[in-house]
Amino acid sequence: MNESKTADAEVANNEAVIHRLIACINDRHIEVMDELFDDDATMDWPQSHERVRGAQNRRAIYKSFPQLPTITPHRMTSAGNLVVAEATLDYAGPVYETVFIFEFARGRIMKETAYWSEEFAAPEWRAKWIETF
Repeated sequence: MNESKTADAEVANNEAVIHRLIACINDRHIEVMDELFDDDATMDWPQSHERVRGAQNRRAIYKSFPQLPTITPHRMTSAGNLVVAEATLDYAGPVYETVFIFEFARGRIMKETAYWSEEFAAPEWRAKWIETF
C-alpha cells in the first residue's frame, strides 16, 4: 500500500473511532471507551483546568457522571493523527456547543482536549454583518 492510501486508511480509522466513541456515550455503554482510548491517554478540559490521566481515572469519572450528555456531531476534520470534532452536548437541560481535539497513536486516542460553551444570543449591534444558522 502506498503512503497516500496508508494515510487515508489511518484517517478513516481515526474518524471511525470517534464515531464509535460518540455512539457508546449516547448508548450509555461507556465500557466501550476502554477499546478506544490508550490506557495512558489524557483528557484535558482547559476551561476548568482539569486533566484526567489514565484509564482508571477516566472510568471512575464516567461511572460517576450525574448524567451523560447526548452528543450530536456536526462536523469532523481529520489529518494524520488528529481529529477535530464539533458537536452539541445535551444534558437534558444545559446544552453546550463543543469542540473536541483528539490525538491518536497506534489507532487509539492518546489525548482528548474539549472546549464547550453554552449557547448565547448574538448581540443586536452585529446583526448587519452576520448570518444566523
